[in-house]
Amino acid sequence: MSKYLLEIGVEELPYKFITMAEKQLRESFEKFYKTNNIEYSNIEILTTPRRLTVITDGLADSQPDSTKVFKGPIKKIAYDENGNLSKAGEGFARKNGLKPEDLYVENDYVMAKVEIKGKSTKELLAENVPNLVLKLQGPHFMRWSTHEEKFSRPIRWIVSVYNNEELKVKILDIESSRVSRGHRSYEGTIEINNPDEYKEKLRQGYVIVDQKERKAKIVEEADKKASEIGAHTRVSDDLLEEVTNLCEWPVAVVCDFDEEYLKIPDEVTVTVMETHQRYFALFDKDNKLTNKFITIANYIGDDFENIKAGNLRVIKARLDDAVFFVKTDTKHKLEEYVEKLKGMTFQKGMGTVYDKTQRLIKLSKLLAEELEINDTDIIRTAYLCKADLATKLVFEFTELQGFIGADYARVSGENEKVSEGIKEHYFPLNADSELAKGIEGQIVGIADKMDNICAVFASGKKPTGSSDPLGVRRAALGIIKTVIVNNLEIDLSQLIKFTLELLPVKADCQKDVEEFIIQRLTIYLADTYRKDILEACLIGNPLEKLSDYISRVKAVSEFDSPMTIENANRVIRILKDASFDIVDEDLFQCDEERNLYSAVKDIEVTEDYPKYLQQLIGLNSKVDAFFDKVLVMDKDENIRNNRIGLLTMLKSYYGLVADFSKISK
Repeated sequence: MSKYLLEIGVEELPYKFITMAEKQLRESFEKFYKTNNIEYSNIEILTTPRRLTVITDGLADSQPDSTKVFKGPIKKIAYDENGNLSKAGEGFARKNGLKPEDLYVENDYVMAKVEIKGKSTKELLAENVPNLVLKLQGPHFMRWSTHEEKFSRPIRWIVSVYNNEELKVKILDIESSRVSRGHRSYEGTIEINNPDEYKEKLRQGYVIVDQKERKAKIVEEADKKASEIGAHTRVSDDLLEEVTNLCEWPVAVVCDFDEEYLKIPDEVTVTVMETHQRYFALFDKDNKLTNKFITIANYIGDDFENIKAGNLRVIKARLDDAVFFVKTDTKHKLEEYVEKLKGMTFQKGMGTVYDKTQRLIKLSKLLAEELEINDTDIIRTAYLCKADLATKLVFEFTELQGFIGADYARVSGENEKVSEGIKEHYFPLNADSELAKGIEGQIVGIADKMDNICAVFASGKKPTGSSDPLGVRRAALGIIKTVIVNNLEIDLSQLIKFTLELLPVKADCQKDVEEFIIQRLTIYLADTYRKDILEACLIGNPLEKLSDYISRVKAVSEFDSPMTIENANRVIRILKDASFDIVDEDLFQCDEERNLYSAVKDIEVTEDYPKYLQQLIGLNSKVDAFFDKVLVMDKDENIRNNRIGLLTMLKSYYGLVADFSKISK
């Protein structure tokens, strides 16, 4: 078995594209090998800012030989009366490159069996590698030189080595060779004799080409440097991946800034460091932010003074801006910024952010009344929750909306519940982040997210596979998780109706909004419950009482009575669309009818669904006896309708939990 190395050397790639390219390259090469029936044991994709590398191990040297059977015309058409090939027969042979002696007759048809020798893997790679590379897709692709083809960044070199041989490929006007390049500060070239030496030779050129190894080194270096000064980092996965994709030879460097800057809100300082500068913030043993940070330098050498000085200049300028904005903003109380929201458009046709704030107050009040809780702090939170959008600091650091509002609320003398509610009403910030802990943030957050969703649908901008206006998918998930996790008894259907009524644009889209949120609900629960059970329990409108829907889903998921499900389905199949509302005991003809009717009447309807399902199990013997002895479609219309009425009644009791016909056996 063989090994193939392909390295595409480029100018620095955008960090977001690198992760996309890694996935696309793997999928493309897997599909190429599978389509061409080439065996392999493993594909390894290695990425840095300056190279995309594919290493295939356990590679077969050729396609397997194969036999292809060709079916031609019927015998009497393919041969004339003398047994010679007719024009139709000659055409079949010529079309498929066959000789007359290759043909034979089977089941009265002319056939041919041809042995096809498999192509060599090297030949197939040389033919297909350019297309596999150039089919990569991503944002902001570019052309360079005179090329019509686009790529993320200009290609500068290609390494293509098959075992110990150079395998020539050409992409655009770049021909492959054995020669790679090291770190951008490394002088000289690196010759690759075979794929096995690739990683180590690149390491000698100050390139850690394996992104997993590079990421581990960054974590190790950062932790080591932090522990040396009695601190620790809290690096998010997104930031770590970004930094990994920005360097080839990571070196952790500890820098610091003036402690005076710690007087501004921590969220601002951390955002400047992590989001804007890709630094790792450092925290002391009490988890308090320090005036030190770590930057990961893509650097060869041991003189870090210039690196420290340069990073200090950058962060000082950013923090000076933040200090100025904080001082300017806090000259006024947070509530004074609410009036300025009148000059900020929320969404075209949906009024200003001030208009939205007024809607949030009404929606929050409605929810508080429904939950029968005091609404004083909730209404105050709704009134102030968008005020920080008018501040200079949030204008500069938009990702801090809510966090800054909370800090400014405290400075303005608002109570802690209102301050936290302002921050938490944006929660969850993503699919995995925390939910609002306080009822203020929960209620105002639900109102805010529902207003966003309804505004999008009312304006005709439904989310599609490629677009998610105002992040409505995330908003729907946030509502669902907040309601379920906190056991909030909220009628979301009524909330949708009221929200749509408050919007300046009137649209008949309540059903669309409900279907959208129900879809997000089932997707969210699909990690825990079977899809068929989730669908089966979607009886009525689950948004009216999510807790009831969850209870039914849980009960049915734990329900183990195939006989009950089969009996329910039998009733559904017999009735189809038939139904009858009246049951007359005087029309019963046998004890099996009477016994089933009596058992059904005795069922106690309860929201304790495990207990309710046990009652349905108790019906099984009566249902079996009924179907064994009773012909539902009796010739007598009155008797027939009476029996249909009994089954209609039984079906309604099954249907209080789920539509059992949708549950897979």
